[in-house]
Amino acid sequence: PRHQFVEEALQSRAYEDTALPIGYQQTISQPYTVAFQTQLLDVNPYEKVLEVGTGSGYQSAVLKILNADVYTIERQRDLFRHTKIFLPSIGYNCNFFYGDGYKGLPKFSPFDKIIVTCGAPTIPQDLILQLKVGGVMIAPIGEGDIQVMHLIKRLTKNQHEITTHGNFSFVPMLKKKTS
Repeated sequence: PRHQFVEEALQSRAYEDTALPIGYQQTISQPYTVAFQTQLLDVNPYEKVLEVGTGSGYQSAVLKILNADVYTIERQRDLFRHTKIFLPSIGYNCNFFYGDGYKGLPKFSPFDKIIVTCGAPTIPQDLILQLKVGGVMIAPIGEGDIQVMHLIKRLTKNQHEITTHGNFSFVPMLKKKTS
């Protein structure tokens, strides 16, 4: 129910295939992008998934519908506080963390899958190290307004395979927490 994840003033546009503002200089991704990233991630029930960039919680909810064990990290404190309360109130229970997505959640790794829902200038190496061997990370990579969707599969402890899957536009992944 995407309309539940946008401000009341934007609810009439909730099902348009476009990104919408959610405050805090952040957006909810367009439905096509959420579907595309989710399909690339290829989540199986009960897999442990790290989401970098909780935002409104929409991608987390989609992952929960697929029966993933979701760990989600957000760097915007007010957005984190809101979503941590909101998602469980509509039935989507995730593991919520406030922090720097570049660092991930090493304490809870390894993860079967990682999904980055903001544009990173380069592939976050700390996140690759938090993948299980055989695990997959989906991340939009590139500076500026356009990023290229990357699928990174961890083949061995020290090797990974990268494929690219088209151009997308995301808000930037930012380092360090904000207050």
